[in-house]
Amino acid sequence: MGMFDAARIREDFPILAQTVNGRPLVYLDNAATTQKPRQVIDALVRYYETTNANIHRGIHTLAQQATEQYEAVRGKVAAHIGAGRPEEIVFTRNATESINLVARAWADMHVGEGDEVVLTLMEHHSNIVPWQLLARRKGAVLRYVGLTPGGEVDLDHLRELVGPRTKLVSVVHASNVLGTINPVADIAAIAHSAGALVLADGAQSAPHLPVDVAALGVDFFALSSHKMLGPTGVGVLWARHSLLEEMDPFLGGGEMISLVRQEHSTWADVPHKFEAGTPNIADVIAFGAAIDYLGGLGMANVREHEKAITAYAMDTLLRIPGVSLHGPMDVEHRGGAVSFAVDGVHPHDMSTIADGHGVAIRAGHHCAQLLMRRLQVSATNRASFYVYNLPEEVDALVESIEHARRVFADGDS
Repeated sequence: MGMFDAARIREDFPILAQTVNGRPLVYLDNAATTQKPRQVIDALVRYYETTNANIHRGIHTLAQQATEQYEAVRGKVAAHIGAGRPEEIVFTRNATESINLVARAWADMHVGEGDEVVLTLMEHHSNIVPWQLLARRKGAVLRYVGLTPGGEVDLDHLRELVGPRTKLVSVVHASNVLGTINPVADIAAIAHSAGALVLADGAQSAPHLPVDVAALGVDFFALSSHKMLGPTGVGVLWARHSLLEEMDPFLGGGEMISLVRQEHSTWADVPHKFEAGTPNIADVIAFGAAIDYLGGLGMANVREHEKAITAYAMDTLLRIPGVSLHGPMDVEHRGGAVSFAVDGVHPHDMSTIADGHGVAIRAGHHCAQLLMRRLQVSATNRASFYVYNLPEEVDALVESIEHARRVFADGDS
C-alpha cells in the first residue's frame, strides 16, 4: 500500500470517531455519499467567516476574493479529470443536473424524431430518466445495451445497436451496483465511428480512480462533489469547448447574459452562460479543498487502496455460506461498490441488523431498477468503500452478516 495509511487518514474525518448503537461507526455507504475531512469543513467555515460575498459582479474586496476562490476551483477540477481548459468546467448542483443539462441544452438541439440514444442496462436512473423525457419531447428512441453474465457491458451488442440514427451513447463509467468499470474509451470509439457523441456518468469514477477525459475520448463527463469528499450541492459537467459554445443555455437569469434587451438577450461566454443566478459559491470553494485532499493522497494510491480492500471484502464475503456477489470478480475491472445477497435474509433486514452492529450499508434498488430486473432480484445489499475504510471494518460487516444468518435460521426452525 506504500505511503497510503487509511488509519492515519481517518483522523481527518471527525464523523468517523462516533459510535452508532454502542459500536464504533463503520461507514460502508460511500457510493451514496462520502464523509468530509476536516480540511473541507474548515474551508466551508472559513469562507463564511471571512469571504462571503456574491461573485463576478462586485468590485469590492470580498467580492473579488470570493470570485477568485470560486473560479480557481475550475482549474482544480479540470486538472483532476484531464480537461484541456478550465472554461470547459460547468458547475451544477449534482451529476444528475449535469446530465439533464446535456439532455436539454445539447440534445434538444441535435436529437429529432426517430433519432436514437443508446444506454446500458446498468445505468443509474439519473442517466435514464432525462433521456426518457427527451424521447417523449422529441419522439426519439432509446436503445439499451445488454450485459454479459459477468456484469460487463456487451460490446458486441453495442456494435449492433449503434448506427446512422444514433446521436448519443450515454454510459456509466463505474457502476454503483455492480462495481463494473466500463471500457469507456472502447465504447467512445464505437460511438464516434457512427458519428454519435458520448457522455460518461463519472459519479462513481471521478472519486475513485484516475480520470482523463481526453484518454477516455468522451464528449461529456458528469461528476458529483459529495461522492468525492466534497460538500453536497455541487456537480460538474465537463464538455468539449466547441460543444459548450454551440449549446443553448439551460437556465436563464443573472450572470449568464451579456446584453439584455426587451425582446432578446445575448449570452455570456462559456462556462458562465450555463451558471444562471448566484451559484453554490461556498460549497464549490470547499469542493476545491476536497480535490486538493485527493490530490495529496494521489488518485493512483486511492485506486490501489480500494482494490486491496475490495479484494479482501469479496474474498471474505464469499467464505460465508449462503452469500453471493453481483458483478465482476476481478478487482482490476471493478470499483469498491460490492453488492451481495444473503440467502434467506431480505436486504432491508440485513441492513437493519448491520446497523445494530454500527455498520452502515445500503439496501434497495440503488436507483437502478432496470439492472435489478436484469439480475432478477428486487434489491441488493451494498457495501461501498473509500479512502478511510479498513480491513477490520469488513470484519465487522462479516460479523453482522453471520448474526443475520443465525437470526433468520432460528426464525425458520
